[in-house]
Amino acid sequence: MISVNEKAFKLVQELCASSDDYGVSVEKTRRGTTVIDAGVETKGGFDAGRAITEICMGGLGKARMTSTAYGGFQLPTILVSTDHPAIATLGSQFAGWQIREGDFSAIGSGPARALAMKPSDLFEKIGYSDRANVAVLVLETSQKPSEELTSKLSRECNVSPTRLCIILVPTTSLAGTVQISGRIVETGLHKLSKLGINPLSVETAWGCAPVPPVHPEFQVAMGRTNDAILYGGIAYYSLRHERDRELKILLEKAPSSASKQYGKPFKEIFKEAGHDFYKIDPHLFAPAVFVVNNVVSGSVFQAGEINAKVLARSLGFLS
Repeated sequence: MISVNEKAFKLVQELCASSDDYGVSVEKTRRGTTVIDAGVETKGGFDAGRAITEICMGGLGKARMTSTAYGGFQLPTILVSTDHPAIATLGSQFAGWQIREGDFSAIGSGPARALAMKPSDLFEKIGYSDRANVAVLVLETSQKPSEELTSKLSRECNVSPTRLCIILVPTTSLAGTVQISGRIVETGLHKLSKLGINPLSVETAWGCAPVPPVHPEFQVAMGRTNDAILYGGIAYYSLRHERDRELKILLEKAPSSASKQYGKPFKEIFKEAGHDFYKIDPHLFAPAVFVVNNVVSGSVFQAGEINAKVLARSLGFLS
């Protein structure tokens, strides 16, 4: 069985060895946990975000930077691909671990989830768990965790504190925006799974999404990073399905445009929902465009479209 933690740990070692090049800092807690700051008190950058994207995918995906025109404006764009979609995204990259302790709050993602089994139902669906003696956890946060919290996390992963690596990457940092846009394939596969597609039937996946301009205010930054995927993201999947007609009908429900709340910047949608994520239509959280190749029949289907107008409003190109 592939170990996403062991594969990601090798990438973490490369990140630590070249910390100055990546614009990150590396510290050891009193109990020996490695904490990598990729934007809380450091600069981070495009390459740090790209590296963290690959770490989040458990070393089972590749990421690179390019640029793309969205309507009348140009944006940096991240491209990701994987030949192990279910494990790399749902089994590792998915931001499915809510971590709270006192005033500290963070969303946990990355390979350590496969040790702590967070959330367990998702791992049951793909039939995967990890048994490594090292854990790699990525936290979307602007805070540094306490010694007590890092010890608790190591226990939940069943590893020694000295074998736990934590990467801190705020949404308001460049590395943060890069790695969030780098979740384009994961976001799409999660949506397909919710619609009834067996994630294990997906053989390969590819995706791209714009990297939005950084903003210092969390609410604005969160809105921009969501809109990058909802209005600018493209996800491509090769999968096996016995009935083309059924697949085509299902795919029409997949893009973000299938949601009744589609059509406004996410910041506005979030405000109208009273800043309550549970009041937002879950169908909204999906790439703008899906392309699916059914390798059983050879058919190709596409649904959705890039919405450059809403993207421009969200990212500050239009007032």
